[in-house]
Amino acid sequence: MKSAEILRVLPGVFQRTARPGGPLAAMLAVMEALHAPSEAVLENLDALFDPRRAPERFVPFLAHWVDLDLPVTTGLGRLRELVAAGVELSRWRGTARGLLLFLSTATGRRDFELEERVLGPDGLPRPFHIRVRAPAELEPHRPMLERIIEMEKPAYVTYELHFTQLPQPGAS
Repeated sequence: MKSAEILRVLPGVFQRTARPGGPLAAMLAVMEALHAPSEAVLENLDALFDPRRAPERFVPFLAHWVDLDLPVTTGLGRLRELVAAGVELSRWRGTARGLLLFLSTATGRRDFELEERVLGPDGLPRPFHIRVRAPAELEPHRPMLERIIEMEKPAYVTYELHFTQLPQPGAS
């Protein structure tokens, strides 16, 4: 608030006695200076809640708000994208689509494969078991990928995570 705006909200007796250069004018100038940092933050408040524009230190806090408390080892940009996709990820939680969307958003890669009909050693399908194939380049991020799979799969489902050189989309 500017000094003149502050003066307008003071009682009439103060408004009548305010003179340029007087003690009240000096106090109003100090109040204006004290309000300036808060007003600057409030002016751009929407940027705090936009994961793509929020300050770096605030992004993990936003992630916590959308239940994404996990160490994202693929960088702050990926965490920003996860937070931005939080509603969509929540909508598909517990489904194959949701798992693939989460893995893709967390890594920036779209070449994950999910096999829901995994054969056991006896040649019969293993009930409630999935196999996730990830690009070999993501093996250094194994703990993060395992954490994502654990979070996103239904509790009764077991899984395997394999890193393979997957064929590039469009390659023949």
